[in-house]
Amino acid sequence: MKIPVDRDAEEPVYLQIRDRISHLINSGGLRPGDRLPSIREMARNVNVNKLTVIEAYSVLEADGLIYARQGAGYFINTEPLTRPRGASTFAPDQQVIIPPNEIPSFLTVSNAVLRAEAQPGTIRLSSGFPQPTGIEDVQRIARRAVKNVADALFRHNHPQGEPALRSQIAQLLMQLGLAVKPDDLLVTNGSLQALALITQHFIQPGDWVVVESPTFHGYLSILQQAGARVIGIPMTAEGMNLDLLEQYLQSHHPKLIYTISTLHNPTGITTSLAHRRRLLDLAERYNCRVVEDNAYERLNFEPTPPPIKAMDESDRVIYIGTFSKTLMPALRVGYAMITGEHNQALIERKMLHDMHVSVMSQAIISEYLASGHYRRRLNQLLSLNQQNRCVMLRALETHFPAEASWTVPIGGVFLWVQLPPHISVQRVAEEAAAQKVLVGTGTAFFPDQQGYPALRLGYAESPEHIERGIEIVGRILKAQ
Repeated sequence: MKIPVDRDAEEPVYLQIRDRISHLINSGGLRPGDRLPSIREMARNVNVNKLTVIEAYSVLEADGLIYARQGAGYFINTEPLTRPRGASTFAPDQQVIIPPNEIPSFLTVSNAVLRAEAQPGTIRLSSGFPQPTGIEDVQRIARRAVKNVADALFRHNHPQGEPALRSQIAQLLMQLGLAVKPDDLLVTNGSLQALALITQHFIQPGDWVVVESPTFHGYLSILQQAGARVIGIPMTAEGMNLDLLEQYLQSHHPKLIYTISTLHNPTGITTSLAHRRRLLDLAERYNCRVVEDNAYERLNFEPTPPPIKAMDESDRVIYIGTFSKTLMPALRVGYAMITGEHNQALIERKMLHDMHVSVMSQAIISEYLASGHYRRRLNQLLSLNQQNRCVMLRALETHFPAEASWTVPIGGVFLWVQLPPHISVQRVAEEAAAQKVLVGTGTAFFPDQQGYPALRLGYAESPEHIERGIEIVGRILKAQ
């Protein structure tokens, strides 16, 4: 492929490469599915550094014109996928759930998933982790990160988190509308540790805690270990049912409301600004704290309202985020924004728990942010996830029975499928696993481990695997 560049032009070389490839795609010179030259080959042909080609390909990915396939290279996207015909029909008929004390442990659920995912050739529709792309970037960034923090590897470091990283996270959160200072932030070993520390700090055995129903099953296990009593408020298409929430705020006086306002796990729902304002108003009126756990916040395809924390004027809301869903889960770097009187107590609790988060993990994240690779990584993920979501929605329309309904998320990696009452989701999951397709059974996400029949399906896999996996699960459902 010949890409003429003008080294004397004002436009950077990487944008000239982007413009030429874009023109070839739009004019039909490159067709959907065509493979682009490898980074090494393109760099040799154009006589530029490989980093210049990486930058050009990253911008083309962000434009939605190309996509990366792990181990195979870069390909021209298929014709733009429009939003499927059907809108979300999610409208479950359910009641408030106040479960008994026994909830299956997070360890049991996690171990079962790890064993299943270890099988070769498995299609992981149960997973929400990003695909392992850009390994070369990781190696290069990690080497720079080690060099930057070499001295710090031989001593204890800041329990609150490295100051440079907290400043960078503060900049990211300000883009979401949060009035945040670096000292408001506590860096944790993933967002799960932040949830555990906050719950241990505020909750005593027997205290009531409100969660959405369904909700993140890891937090249900944290609440059980804390001895909390759980109130599961039903999720509607707009989010937690706020009328029911108010009833139980009046009657049970809970200490915490746990909510995932943007790209909810497991349903994928994002709440409106009005919903967020009313939830905060109820928390103020009934003197209840809010834990806002927005792990998927930056994976939205469309604009979303500012977090609830952005409207908090009385230090009532704690905001939690993570890099596990946007970079890589193995680094285990999350954070909590804690304003007000409980900030120092939670920092001390964190220090006594494990002193501080890995300096190496923090340094790698910091280097991603400083070098601009984090922005490019997000653009790549958004392009892949948006295409994959459309592939999954179209596959659902084609292969699932008409009685099923599902959410249509505006980002993230999950959608939620509500099934007819007579369906056994456990049997569906077992039959799918026998054919090497893993799905998330909805029961794990309800406080009583029952709820209504539902599946959580992730679209982080390749389009080919998504299509194949949905076809297999659809066939099993139709048989039932």
